[in-house]
Amino acid sequence: MANRILIVDDAAFMRMMIRDILSKNGYEVCGEANDGAQAIEKYKELKPDLITMDITMPEMDGIQALKEIKKIEPSAKVIMCSAMGQQAMVIDAIQAGAKDFIVKPFQADRVIEAIKKTLG
Repeated sequence: MANRILIVDDAAFMRMMIRDILSKNGYEVCGEANDGAQAIEKYKELKPDLITMDITMPEMDGIQALKEIKKIEPSAKVIMCSAMGQQAMVIDAIQAGAKDFIVKPFQADRVIEAIKKTLG
């Protein structure tokens, strides 16, 4: 069975890019969310194997959503996505429980490497 992945990003274009990379590499995108609050709801509903989560989003940012998801499921696997120059946020994300992070613009091989490493 393909690993099920939830994509969280406020930019539809970025979600499309990740979806494309994942589906070409045999992963199943089980859902998408465009902010942190929606990510939490989708996580509860879909129980994905992994989440790719943007850091900077309206309503609720990715780090806050990560903390909430970790309260629901401490073993949740989350890879954070950030634009260049957000190193401080990346450190916060790792401390909050993110397994890895990928930098935008996405490079397909780096995305797949992070996912393979996280899923084991």
